[in-house]
Amino acid sequence: MPVTLAAAAACAIINFWLAIRTGMARRAANVSIGDGGDSRLISRMRAHANFVEYSPFVLILLVVIELAIGTHWWLWTAAALFVIGRILHPLGMDSVWKPGRAIGVALTFAILLGLAGVAATIPFFSYGTVETIEVVEAAA
Repeated sequence: MPVTLAAAAACAIINFWLAIRTGMARRAANVSIGDGGDSRLISRMRAHANFVEYSPFVLILLVVIELAIGTHWWLWTAAALFVIGRILHPLGMDSVWKPGRAIGVALTFAILLGLAGVAATIPFFSYGTVETIEVVEAAA
């Protein structure tokens, strides 16, 4: 499952990056718990939380699709676009590149809905070779 492994590794790195950014904002605002009303800290906390809210669903969809029908170029593309969107979103939240937030959200939603659509159709359509597993009872 190379697509899922690569995407999960990228997501782990992004999650670490977002946690470090949030920690730096906490230190700068001298806030240990909560947000202290600091707008920069709130923005970074929300960017991190948003990542954690969507990434598991996309990773689960990637793994089940890859298990069900194999590795395809379009799955690599979906994973790459998701990762790009998840990098752009916090940059937009920090106003580093304002369009990044909207583009990140749009990519995330498109990939999430697209993968969900593919996953929903797999049980009903043949996407390649179907293997049947025969279950036999073991002799006593």
